[in-house]
Amino acid sequence: MSPFEYVTVLISIVLGLGITEILTGIASIIHKRDKVIVYWPHLLWILFILFLQVQEWWIMYELKSYHPWRLAIFLFIMLYPVNLFVLAKLLFPKRLKGENKDLKKFYFENYTKIFLLLVLSALLSILYNLFILDLTIADQALQIILAISFTIIIVRRYSSELLHKAIAVMVIAMMVLSIVVEWDKWLVT
Repeated sequence: MSPFEYVTVLISIVLGLGITEILTGIASIIHKRDKVIVYWPHLLWILFILFLQVQEWWIMYELKSYHPWRLAIFLFIMLYPVNLFVLAKLLFPKRLKGENKDLKKFYFENYTKIFLLLVLSALLSILYNLFILDLTIADQALQIILAISFTIIIVRRYSSELLHKAIAVMVIAMMVLSIVVEWDKWLVT
């Protein structure tokens, strides 16, 4: 077993747990559809966090030639998947049993926690890209813009429904655009 294979096992497990949380949450919403009032911007955030989980697993392959592996580097790299797992847990109410669940109300009660973890994700991504992948700060424009935008929304406690709908749509649009524009970068060779 190579060092890369060894260290990526735990990263894959944590990412798998996050994906499981999201898929289980989606299944619960479908199963309890008569008791859940769906809010489409919240569903877009669920889709986005699921994408980030899969993207992290996919990009992890870039570490195949990284060496030497040290515990400190491994723990730093683990922070992002752990953060994504916590995000996945925060996307859904703890229980969908009993009373009706309004996901719009749930979203607005929890968006500051979700956005705070998205800011942390962006910061971790910037550091990872700078120090592990040797990218430049100029390559981090999208993460920087997202971190600043979400920080402003958290600090100002913007709760405009129109703003939150627009942000959810823009994030999904950026996700799709990044996949289309960087199509060649999404290769495992």
